[in-house]
Amino acid sequence: MIKNRFDFLWYREKMRVGILGGTFNPPHLGHLILAEEVREKLNLDKVFFIPTNMPPHKDTESVSSWHRFNMVKLSIESNPYFEVLDLEIKRGGVSFTIDTVKELKSKFPRDDFYLIVGSDLASTFSTWKDFDELKNLVKIIVAEREKYPYQSEDFIVISITQIDVSSSEIRKMVKEGRSIRYLVKEKVFKYIKKHRIYK
Repeated sequence: MIKNRFDFLWYREKMRVGILGGTFNPPHLGHLILAEEVREKLNLDKVFFIPTNMPPHKDTESVSSWHRFNMVKLSIESNPYFEVLDLEIKRGGVSFTIDTVKELKSKFPRDDFYLIVGSDLASTFSTWKDFDELKNLVKIIVAEREKYPYQSEDFIVISITQIDVSSSEIRKMVKEGRSIRYLVKEKVFKYIKKHRIYK
């Protein structure tokens, strides 16, 4: 008897799954374009968006992790290849990629995982918890940005469409009373206004 969707996944074919983690504070069109281009270029079956609970290197500016989860959910709801998971939020504490990957591997042992990282973060790989173990568990995809060129023989480097937008800039714009429409999905724009996030 299949009790939940995780049980069901034991009966399906092996999948190629992308992992895109981050604070998503807020999620914007750049995140979506990044995930879609990597998915298409690597022929991925699914991309998991995984909002952090407490990131080890960033400040979420006291925005509720569930607000960030809900905004991601609204952002990706129209794309059948995208799914948001609350693994790190439910686990609590500081979010480390190695712990999330191990949890995914235990739940989906048949799948191949591709960790998607921006080239602006690639230079910090050596500071990641248990990075040597991590790179043996997943294939690492470095999404190269013009401002942060990156070369590597160990990872898959992919050039992506350049969108000059950042979550920090969006937060600043909201605080200054400027419009962020068309930088985030319309439902996210309305969600931020409704809950007065970043004010």
